[in-house]
Amino acid sequence: MSKGARSREQRQQRIVDHVLAQGSASAAELTELVGVSVMTVHRDLDELARRGLVRKFHGGVSAQPSTVFEGSSEYRMGAQRPLKEAIAGAAVQLVEPGGSILLDDSTTALAVAESLGDLGPLTVATNYLPAIEILKKSPEIHLICLGGNYSTTHDSFLGLPCIEAVGALSVDMAFVSTSAMNPTMTFHQEHELVQVKRAMLAAAERSFLLMDSSKMPRKALHQMAPLADYDQLVVDDGVDEEFLAAARDVLPVTVAPTGA
Repeated sequence: MSKGARSREQRQQRIVDHVLAQGSASAAELTELVGVSVMTVHRDLDELARRGLVRKFHGGVSAQPSTVFEGSSEYRMGAQRPLKEAIAGAAVQLVEPGGSILLDDSTTALAVAESLGDLGPLTVATNYLPAIEILKKSPEIHLICLGGNYSTTHDSFLGLPCIEAVGALSVDMAFVSTSAMNPTMTFHQEHELVQVKRAMLAAAERSFLLMDSSKMPRKALHQMAPLADYDQLVVDDGVDEEFLAAARDVLPVTVAPTGA
């Protein structure tokens, strides 16, 4: 790598780190941060937006999700972490040794993966590279890596090869999450992820939707699946009681205490 390319990579990583930490930043703020021209910063932001690491808006960028932008895997890992850990703690209580599990590329399912090593023997299939890195270390886990087209933004494998790999399985349980929901429907910003998640629901005897309270009630661009298509919803205790009552009219709901 040339010196100029290395300098650009380091500068862009510094921009990403700053936006992830702050949630959003103006172009002027980033220009001062990295010490280059406004035009250079805008070129950097165009490239980072193309890679799906940030979302551009007039005058700056954001790492936060919108109805059409999910946010990078790195951003999602840091968002609502205590809520996701509480939900994962409730979800793993549903797992029985000897079973087979599908995990999607959500960071809530990643929190589930972090707790599965002590519950084996289990067969676990996932398309999420961070989950693979965790699960490969457990001798009690028979790990199935679902390959496909690698997405840098999501740090996971997607596309038709992944969908076909999921379709070849028949598992006991699928743990999935998505970007948004209301009391009757789940949503996601990206059609490619919707297709993989739908394939996982179809491949599982029972499916569990893991959703933290920041995702409801919200909508995103694509409808993923009706709430009635899942067997159980697991949420944290920050969910509004009226919303919970409406969801319980559709399916069983487990509320995970956060201790907050």
